Amino acid sequence: MSAHPPTRPAASGEATAPTASPAATASPEPAKPAEPAASPEAAETAKPAETAEAVEVRRFWGTLGLPGLVDVHTHFMPERVLRKVWAYFDALGPLTGGIEWPITYRQEEAERAALLRAFGVRAFTAMLYPHKPGMARWLNDWAVGFARRTPDCLHTSTLFPEPGAAAYVREAVEQGTRVFKAHVQVGAYDPSDEALDACWGLLAEAGVPVVVHCGSGPAPGKHTGPEPVARVLARHPRLRLVVAHMGMPEYEDFLDLAERYREVRLDTTMAFTGFSERMAPFPRRALPRLAALGDRVLLGTDFPNIPYPYAHQLDALAGLGLGDDWLRAVCHDNAARLFGLPDAPEPAA
Repeated sequence: MSAHPPTRPAASGEATAPTASPAATASPEPAKPAEPAASPEAAETAKPAETAEAVEVRRFWGTLGLPGLVDVHTHFMPERVLRKVWAYFDALGPLTGGIEWPITYRQEEAERAALLRAFGVRAFTAMLYPHKPGMARWLNDWAVGFARRTPDCLHTSTLFPEPGAAAYVREAVEQGTRVFKAHVQVGAYDPSDEALDACWGLLAEAGVPVVVHCGSGPAPGKHTGPEPVARVLARHPRLRLVVAHMGMPEYEDFLDLAERYREVRLDTTMAFTGFSERMAPFPRRALPRLAALGDRVLLGTDFPNIPYPYAHQLDALAGLGLGDDWLRAVCHDNAARLFGLPDAPEPAA
């Protein structure tokens, strides 16, 4: 598979593929001080030139009359951990579904952040996640430093079903975290585990959104699929749960949950792209339901861990034919309201 598939969405009848963001099975690193902020000189050299891709992305949102994009599913984590994630993709680890997955954006941290800014991304996340006990708190400590030196990143935290989880979740909320990430596939845990119940309650009460990879793509896990998450929502119906990857490949099951629970949202990460459509096609019969949920669908991309250019995700969304109002809501307005960004539009009457 080429690292750069066509930047236009596949036709609706084209054969189609699972996607989601598998991750490294790297062991957690010992606790270390937060990595120092890049110097002004380093930040300046990290600024990418005005590339043709940046021009294309900016033209996309400019044509819609938006002030930029808000991407709720981007990955920043300690560099040594991210490189283990990339090595996992390169080796076609079990959670990738055996799909060739060339990483398009392997730049250093500061350059990747600068590239998102060049695209006109106003706010983005640092989706990090543990796969074993004892890792989440260390990742959260790193994320505090990253958020401080990266003001356009929505401070991101994570969790794992383990003793003390509620304590570090509360600590993260008190430190001003804006969003949590949970990865049911990589963590191989049941989100309805009693060890997490107090965590979900804390997050529901605080109104902090949680992006959850709970769908069974690109490879199913022991606790993926809609049922475990449905058990969580039955106990915590006010939890602001964002289903990553549109719940791929169980799209319609997760649409059911979004229709049942007002605070459930879905992110677009890798969905509808030519890469995903080859193996996990979004059912076109569900497009009217997707249109009706236009106020609760959020742009996500999986940057930098994507096997195609960033613009392809935007092209794929435009190719659904749901209209400019839907695109404006998905690519900016819904997330801007959710996170209280400046100039966030008022919800439609």
